[in-house]
Amino acid sequence: MQIQPRLAGKHAVITGAGRGIGKAIALLFAQHGAKVTLWARSGAQLEAVAAELGNAAHWASVDVTDSAAVNAAATRARAVHGPADILVNNAGSVVRGPALDLTDAQWRSMFATNTDGTFFVCRAFAPDVRSQHGRIINIASIAGRQGTAGLAAYCAAKHAVVGFTRALAIELRGVATVNAICPGSVDTQMLQEGLPGAVPDMTPADIANTALFLAADAPTALTGSCMDVFG
Repeated sequence: MQIQPRLAGKHAVITGAGRGIGKAIALLFAQHGAKVTLWARSGAQLEAVAAELGNAAHWASVDVTDSAAVNAAATRARAVHGPADILVNNAGSVVRGPALDLTDAQWRSMFATNTDGTFFVCRAFAPDVRSQHGRIINIASIAGRQGTAGLAAYCAAKHAVVGFTRALAIELRGVATVNAICPGSVDTQMLQEGLPGAVPDMTPADIANTALFLAADAPTALTGSCMDVFG
């Protein structure tokens, strides 16, 4: 008996898909039959990922901090792959430094990318996830569950992602699931930017497998959860 791919016919939109966790999720979702829309700022990175995926992928260079750009890109994504069934909000950035030495611009940039971007993408695809009984997966962080010296702005922004996830899950209960993944240290370029010299506990593939569970296998009753992927 032939086994049906777990995401056959599904359209997944993945932000921050040019490298690291986002790339790993895109590759795994495509392996399981999904059509994938890849967003990130770097067109060169996205083009390379799309080349690995072939016809399953549509990519666009999108700054998720720009709500108008997000809305326009969402319209293009629907035109290519149809309404989105799955959103993976993975785009993020990190700045390191003592909390009270951060500039206004550094503080705001953490919320713009990590928090505002998540909100803008969810809002842009709200009609899709409602009509498709979709699944929203927000990539938060261990920093959204506890504090880390030198990462105060990042911690604050990721705590906001966790709070938004829980509130949106209540609003969309029965229509779509909304969950967050809170990884510990993952072997990515962003980890080394935020915590130079850190020894990671996991690979991006570990988080991709967690995302696949939430996208394909998790019961619809599982919503508003924040899955701590750290010990």
